[in-house]
Amino acid sequence: MKITLTEFRDLLILEPTVFRDSRGAFFESFNEAKFRVETGLNISFVQDNESTSSKNVIRGMHFQVPPKGQAKLVRVVKGAVLDVVIDLRKTEPTFGQHYKIELSAENKQQLFVPEGFAHGFLVLEEQTVFSYKCSNYYSKELESSLRWNDPSFSIDWPIENPILSDRDREGVLWTEFQSPFF
Repeated sequence: MKITLTEFRDLLILEPTVFRDSRGAFFESFNEAKFRVETGLNISFVQDNESTSSKNVIRGMHFQVPPKGQAKLVRVVKGAVLDVVIDLRKTEPTFGQHYKIELSAENKQQLFVPEGFAHGFLVLEEQTVFSYKCSNYYSKELESSLRWNDPSFSIDWPIENPILSDRDREGVLWTEFQSPFF
């Protein structure tokens, strides 16, 4: 596994070692012991989620607030997405800034998103399957979302009219948000 640091503390790109032969390919998508040794992070994942989406869907920018905040390890099983995160940690120099990366079944890259980030993605291919591990269980009472197209973030989404849920259409604006993350 190759790990690439980003300019955001603990936001990491993971690339598995892929073994290919005449039969196809094999790779280990996650190994907790290797993850802990390679990153120095002591994260346990308690829930796996998977979504299938049509092209041009945006899901996000979602997060859960403490005490049920979630770190996530996200990847694409089929298709491709433009994955976007926003740092909500008030004490970080990257507070309020976003990071984006294309994740695909082809490149097999994964993004480790620490607790304290809003997360979302734009689906780039039909019937994309998106999979992610969470460090905490889902809590409807503590979930929230920021507005995907809030001008405060200047996210260059390569789409004008995405397919959105009501929840994602009505996310909180940055100017109205008080971060509980440090």
